[in-house]
Amino acid sequence: VSEGTMIDDITNDAEEGMKKAVDSFKRDLQKIRTGRANTSMLDGIKVDYYGTPTPVNQVATIQVVDARLITVKPWEKNMLAPIDKAIRASDLGINPVADSDLVRLPIPPLTQERRKELAKAVGKQTEEARVAVRSARRGAMDMLKDAEKDKQVTEDERKSGEKKVQELTDRYVATIDDIAKAKEKEIMEL
Repeated sequence: VSEGTMIDDITNDAEEGMKKAVDSFKRDLQKIRTGRANTSMLDGIKVDYYGTPTPVNQVATIQVVDARLITVKPWEKNMLAPIDKAIRASDLGINPVADSDLVRLPIPPLTQERRKELAKAVGKQTEEARVAVRSARRGAMDMLKDAEKDKQVTEDERKSGEKKVQELTDRYVATIDDIAKAKEKEIMEL
């Protein structure tokens, strides 16, 4: 194994870990409700479909009609009631309105109090994502030091690897902060 590839392996692994942290952060943020209608709000909701807990989007067509309304149209009429019930039981804080063939979800505007709670939740998720990125950084830095100690890489190679890992860390933390700012703006704006 030439030194270059070892350093590349370590930095690539670190970047992979950082990417995963960002992807997971994006998914977590999608679940945080803003005042704007968004189909991903229903991502965590499952309905009883012939005895199997099934995601709503696998038994119905979900559409954003406008910023304040989502419609859920079950593919089978008998799924109307279970969908209505599952949404009521969720922590979305939405009162569905069912008619003969679809469930309407009017999205209430957020109260100032609720906006603050949501912004706090975003802050918590942001910190967790940063911690995950820093953890990937720490792992890579330790591996670089061990590789130097085991004479697998030179001091210069270790330093150059550490510089690369730090640049990745800075880039991914900045990405997380940008995503968080956009989400907070979305929560506060309506």
